[in-house]
Amino acid sequence: MNSIISFIIVLGLLIIVHEFGHFILAKLFNVKVLKFSIGFGPKMFGRRYGETEYLISAFPLGGYVKMFGEQRDEEIPAREEERSFSAKPVWQRFCIVAAGPVSNLLFAVFLFFMIFAIAGLPTPVDNTVIGAVTAASPAETAGLKAGDRIISINGKKTDEWMEVANLIANSEGKPVELLIERQGERLAITGHPDFTPSRNIFGEEIEKRYMLGISRSQEVIYEKVSLWEAIKGGFAQTWTLIYLTIMGIVKMIQAVIPASELGGPIMIAQLAGKQMEAGWINLIYFMALISVNLGILNLLPIPILDGGHLMFFSYEALLRRPMSQRTMEICQQIGLVILVTLMVFVFYNDLVRLFT
Repeated sequence: MNSIISFIIVLGLLIIVHEFGHFILAKLFNVKVLKFSIGFGPKMFGRRYGETEYLISAFPLGGYVKMFGEQRDEEIPAREEERSFSAKPVWQRFCIVAAGPVSNLLFAVFLFFMIFAIAGLPTPVDNTVIGAVTAASPAETAGLKAGDRIISINGKKTDEWMEVANLIANSEGKPVELLIERQGERLAITGHPDFTPSRNIFGEEIEKRYMLGISRSQEVIYEKVSLWEAIKGGFAQTWTLIYLTIMGIVKMIQAVIPASELGGPIMIAQLAGKQMEAGWINLIYFMALISVNLGILNLLPIPILDGGHLMFFSYEALLRRPMSQRTMEICQQIGLVILVTLMVFVFYNDLVRLFT
């Protein structure tokens, strides 16, 4: 039940933010908005306010804003032409379409600002507590466990994790004597470092060095900061996620990250449920992460996505003429095939994870 509730909260709010970006820019440029829908497909229920009908539709995996005169071949009465989307300058149409993904990115900034303003900026605790032990590693063989605090290595006191990493890396493969503290008891453990690859966040080998197979604790403390620092932190954290999302897509194209890592709605629901159980900070952070992903993915130059429309508008702005209707239709059909194939694939991945 937690997964369903948190999934509705996360995805519903992100869809509203995305579509509201399109909606507000359309209104700003005096484009008539006919429908604002959360979800696709048949109408479940809705209500008209002014000239716009607000809907909740059957399939909640997205949404749309239907604007007057979106299609170039649509018949438009002369008296209403100025409120038609297709009659607007190309730069205004570009801004209206781009406003959806940009709203998701700005929403992530806002969510991180909320966390930092209320709870404070998360700062890693620099200690020598082991956060995780790699399976079948020298550390596991030696008997090291997550939660152990390393007091010294070969008689040298260790106060920071970097000291631990350097002493093991410089061991030249010789046995290292670790004095650890476990549940208030001090133990002496001998480890035999292996010359193994050090990998980055994407699993790529950076270098080889001597390691035991331990990683630091992820414990953080939240330090109170000013509102200005919280705003800067929000932008910085969002930029970091934008970079990692783009690099993740690049690494997947390069086959560095396996395609089996892709997840869909089921995976999002499961993760959202876990984050809700972990606390409001985790849930909001997760929502910001998904918001960044949604913004970046919508900017990909795939016809039918926002990025595809931006590609068409860029073509029109550069060549001073729109792409032919037939060419656009073919591109959108290709984009639809790509999108449906991707959706089927991520659903398959989700089901494989769920049942295996």
